[in-house]
Parts: sequence; C-alpha cells; structure tokens
Amino acid sequence: MDAISVVIPVFHAEQSLAELCRQLLPTMQTLARDFEIVLVNDGSSDDSWKIIQSLASADERLRGINLSRNFGQHNALLCGIRAARYEVIVTIDDDLQHPVSEIQVLLDKLSEGFDVVYGPPIQEQHGFGRDIASKLTKMALKSAMGVDVARNVCAFRAFRTHVREAFADYRSPFVSVDVLLTWGTTKFATVPVRHEPRRLGASNYTVRKLITHAFNMMTGFSAMPLQLASFTGFVFTAFGMVVLVYVIGRYLIEGSVVPGFVFLASIIAVFSGAQLFALGILGEYLARMHFRTMDRPLYIVRDTAEKSHRKGK
Repeated sequence: MDAISVVIPVFHAEQSLAELCRQLLPTMQTLARDFEIVLVNDGSSDDSWKIIQSLASADERLRGINLSRNFGQHNALLCGIRAARYEVIVTIDDDLQHPVSEIQVLLDKLSEGFDVVYGPPIQEQHGFGRDIASKLTKMALKSAMGVDVARNVCAFRAFRTHVREAFADYRSPFVSVDVLLTWGTTKFATVPVRHEPRRLGASNYTVRKLITHAFNMMTGFSAMPLQLASFTGFVFTAFGMVVLVYVIGRYLIEGSVVPGFVFLASIIAVFSGAQLFALGILGEYLARMHFRTMDRPLYIVRDTAEKSHRKGK
C-alpha cells in the first residue's frame, strides 16, 4: 500500500497508548510509504489526551483529536475516519488486543479486490455474559447490514477510504460504522487473525452497553422491530380468532358460554400486552425521528494536536 491512515478511538487508555504507538510506528514503516496515526480522544477523564499531545508533538506522523465529551466509540471512530488523509484506513482498539503485526494480513486480503476486510479473533476471549451480548449485537448487525459478514464484524478492520463518501452527509447521533460501510460497498471479506488477551484495565464495552448498541442498530438502521411488531399483532389476532371460534362453537354445541372472569381477564391482558408492545416499538422510531430533527451533532472537536501545526488550548 502506498499510504495508510490508522484510526484509533481512545477512551481511558493512558496505560496503553505509548506502548501501542511504539509498536505501530516501526510496523507501519514496513507496510506503507506514507502513513499517519490518528488518535481520537473520546472524552477520557484520565491523562489520555496529555499523552496524545506528547506523542503528537514528538512525531509528525501522529495526530491527535480531542472531542469535547464522550460521544461513544463509533462516533469517535467516524470522526477519525472523516479526518483520515490516505487511501486506506485501518481501525484498531487502544487496548493492545489487536496485534499490529496482523495489519499485514488485513492489507493482503484487501489487495485481492475487496473494499472492507474484518479481522475477527481466531478464538473469542470474553466471558459467558459478554459472549451472549456479542452474539445479540451481531444478530442485530446482520439485520441492519444485510450481509453474511456481519457475524464476523469486529473493531479490527481495513477499508478503502473512498467508501466513506457514501456516508459523508450522515448526521444522525446514532452511529454504527459497520452499517455505514455497507452504504458504500458490497465487497466485504473476513480473515481470522490472532488477538492478544487483555493485559491492562477492563473492557469499556459492558454487557449493558453491547445490548444497548444492538438495540440502537435494530431501531436506527433496520425495520426488523416494526416487522416483529406486525408479526406479533398477527399472531395474537389469530389467537383471538381461535378463542372466538371456541366460544361460539361451545355455545352452539352445548348451549352454554365459557364461564370465568379469569379467562376473560387473561385474554384482555394478552391483547393489551401485544398492543403496548407494538406501541413501544412505534414510539422508539418516533423518538429517533425526534432526535434527528434536533440535528444534534455526532461529535464536537475541542482541539487537535500535531507536530507540524498545533491548534487549540
């Protein structure tokens, strides 16, 4: 590759940043004629930004972007993707779990004619709860992306920069970079790579955050919840018709009605629950339309850090 931009969203990574850049710099020198490392600080409350400033002031190939608050990993990633200058973008996490030596594997696969290549781990290293939440997220991704590669989506990816033109005007505060990439291409590939066990700190992606992210993808980029609500309504309507046939049939055959307040109350409760479920799904979509009309920014850059040109405070 002639030129590569490495984009890294940073959140509470003061312990790993220096080591990550120490590993990246010599590796990227062997992979590309020109390269840059874009570190996007997503509102970290530790000394991550100070370390980014120090690294950027020492090497012109490192650039720092400091967001005004925590907007979320995908929003920070989108900021870095839009700021990237070179023809290929590689995204990695800040926790040293993605070996920089495996970037070559992604680039080799990309050179086969693909536009986006993911590097999922050969073996997952999460706990049981995290694995369940991760599978739920990937199911939501498959619904939103509409491609089989969704089951292997991960934060370690390489793609051609021109793909970002498909979502250059995207403004919704709910961001999924993986879904946005499908707007620009259908040429996806995956190649399993080695991932390192976490050595420092704990993952910022908790089970709750993963489930929330999955729900955001389903309601923000897919009509599946609406289809589920319609299907639920159909099922309970069919159930109601069966009950009606049973009640009328019993009256005609035996000359008596089905007794019991409990039976009637349970039927009412079932149908009320189905209606509230459908209304909740519709309400979620209306809320997202409301947030979009507010034109809330995806991210706000507070200041930047570069060796050749320094901005900000």
